[in-house]
Amino acid sequence: MKLNAGDATLKKGKVAFFVTGNVHKFHEARDVLKEFGISTAMLNIDTTEIQADDVEAIAKTSAVEAAKKSGMPIFVEDAGLFIDVLKGFPGPYSSYVYRTLSTGGILRLMKGAIQREARFYSAVAFSDSGKANSAKCFIGKVDGKIAYKEQGRMGFGFDPIFAPSAEPHKTFAEITQQEKNKHSHRAEALRKFGSWYVNHYAQSDL
Repeated sequence: MKLNAGDATLKKGKVAFFVTGNVHKFHEARDVLKEFGISTAMLNIDTTEIQADDVEAIAKTSAVEAAKKSGMPIFVEDAGLFIDVLKGFPGPYSSYVYRTLSTGGILRLMKGAIQREARFYSAVAFSDSGKANSAKCFIGKVDGKIAYKEQGRMGFGFDPIFAPSAEPHKTFAEITQQEKNKHSHRAEALRKFGSWYVNHYAQSDL
């Protein structure tokens, strides 16, 4: 998918191009970036998901590849669920583990576990050149616990089994998107990105 980079630069700091195939992530990003006066456009570009030990490396690699393919300034987001009693599993492999084991598989692995502390990390990576090592990354984190059973029907992914510390009696799937965006790892990373995008990137030379 090759777009006109010139059109993108005319809207520098006003429009952010989000490369994702996940409409739920797009909706969350759109609402958060709206706080900074940024409109969000969704692009579906296939990128290679490398095997790495941290979500930042994965997001940066995807951002560089997507920027190179599109010829546009873009951002991507990668996230991972790190569970203490499972020694950080599934971590950067969360999307694959969700597709293969889902939430039920994680709950079975934790059957009988008393310590249920966990955290989500989000990495939002931006690249405008597609050059190696060109990506700028913004990290968000939220602490919480793994519930004993799936709770709620909102959200996506591991949301039904993760209760954030700010709402310890509810999982992410039991609160609205607006409430989730007050506390989530993704919202924190996006706000860092949004602030930088309008205050620094938009002011830089074209």
